[in-house]
Amino acid sequence: MRHSLKSKMTAIVLLVAAALSVTAVLVGYKVYSRVMDSYYTNHAMNLAGTVAATVDKTDMRRYADQVLRIYGGSGLRDEETEEGRQKYFALFDGVEDGNYRRELKQLRDIKRVNDILYLYIITTDPATRAGIYVMDSDESDGVCPIGTWEVLYDENQAVFEDPLRGFPAYISNTGDFGWLCSAGAPIVDQDGGVIGYVMVDISMEEVMNDRHAFLFKFCAALAMTTLAMVALMVYFVNRKIVSPINQLAAAAASYISDKKRMDVGGEKESSIQKLAIRTGDEIENLSEAVKKMEKDLYAYVDDLTRMTAEKERISAELDVATQIQADMLPRIFPPFPDRTEFDIYATMNPAKEVGGDFYDFFLVDEDHLAVVIADVSGKGVPAALFMVIAKTLINNHARGGESLEQVFMNTNDQLCESNQEGMFVTACMGLLTLSTGKLEFVNAGHNPPLLKKAEGGFTYLKLKSGFVLAGMEHMKYRKCELSMEPGDVLYLYTDGVTEATDGENRLYGEERLKTVLDRNQECCPAQLLPAVKEDIDKFVGQAPQFDDITMLCLKYLGTE
Repeated sequence: MRHSLKSKMTAIVLLVAAALSVTAVLVGYKVYSRVMDSYYTNHAMNLAGTVAATVDKTDMRRYADQVLRIYGGSGLRDEETEEGRQKYFALFDGVEDGNYRRELKQLRDIKRVNDILYLYIITTDPATRAGIYVMDSDESDGVCPIGTWEVLYDENQAVFEDPLRGFPAYISNTGDFGWLCSAGAPIVDQDGGVIGYVMVDISMEEVMNDRHAFLFKFCAALAMTTLAMVALMVYFVNRKIVSPINQLAAAAASYISDKKRMDVGGEKESSIQKLAIRTGDEIENLSEAVKKMEKDLYAYVDDLTRMTAEKERISAELDVATQIQADMLPRIFPPFPDRTEFDIYATMNPAKEVGGDFYDFFLVDEDHLAVVIADVSGKGVPAALFMVIAKTLINNHARGGESLEQVFMNTNDQLCESNQEGMFVTACMGLLTLSTGKLEFVNAGHNPPLLKKAEGGFTYLKLKSGFVLAGMEHMKYRKCELSMEPGDVLYLYTDGVTEATDGENRLYGEERLKTVLDRNQECCPAQLLPAVKEDIDKFVGQAPQFDDITMLCLKYLGTE
């Protein structure tokens, strides 16, 4: 499911705002709580210390000793019956006197003035780990009479074992008393002895209610502020980011329709060029970049249109050139149906639309067959044009009755005359006397042909090779002769065969060529050359063809 940038940005802003708000609430509440807790604990400890300092130490020593003595000597403190408890508390009736009541009134005044919930004085009995009430300022029905005792908790007992450090304040929440801040302070006589402890309990119910109210008000204020900020942020994002991007997207979407209107109706500006985005940031930079890109794209499309038209024109001309080049080579087989002295077949596969390789064969007279194979340096149109010239010259000189040596010498001189590009041709030409089987050869830097005798396999001919055609003027060429018997096969080829390369840059090579020829030596020329090409294709695989592949095969059948 797709969502707009506006909705995504709004969701992100809301999430960030919510996270910051929750963090602010937690931190604020924690700081507020810590401050309030610290204030009340310090206040409780200060009150306890103040009361401990103001009570009469002599009277309090006497009261504490009496309470401990009665508590320790009574066997009624653990009575669970109401009668037993009344007898127990009746034992302490003699403790109260005028000074006791005066001290108690002072405690009650302090309690009332300082809004203390509970203010009382206790002494401790280490033997029973109990705290015994000496004086309680409570005036309600819940007052603890003299002698009321409670078992001290382990953590409180540890405090009483080191009484001079005081009773550190702590905050608690119970079902009976609610939220309380409790603290204590030792009553110390002039000799440093601990008489008892002043205990203070301050109610924190209102404080906790205030704390909760603070939390609610803080959350409400923060929520309103957050919503206002989110609204402003969404407005800003929509105005400065989303809206410009939507304008840019809409203008880009109309690119094709604008192009058609501009081409047909002559409209000068497109929707993109009409954009007026002024955000002063990367969005504006993007808008200007898209405007420039559109101009560059229009220019590129125009150039591409011209280039495509030119390429199509060149491609059409190359197709014509390919056809013309193919028509220049003998392609009808058998070429001489009425001649039984030989069987001949040739193929040429250019690496590009047109190639620089060529082959030719023709009857010089009724008893002589000329065969030519050649390879022009380079590829493409220049090589093809040079090939046409070289083929025409060789053909013309050979048909003029010149010897093979003279054919190559004259052709070489003529090719050198206007060879400004420095191109050259490797060529091999043979002249077969049909009546006798005599074969004359001349080689101008070309690959050595292979000959298969009627009995045996193919063998590379070791011919004397002259310099390439068009390489240097006034070069001399020598011919060599050999005799062909009926059934002998002559195979000519260009270096595109042996130098065919596979995907790992390995060459096809002369050995593999000889092997495939020997494997298909019983085939006629029209079957042999496709077998060689198939083996080359299998070796090359998916690697591209880099050079022209040209082959010619001549089988001498002899005369009856």
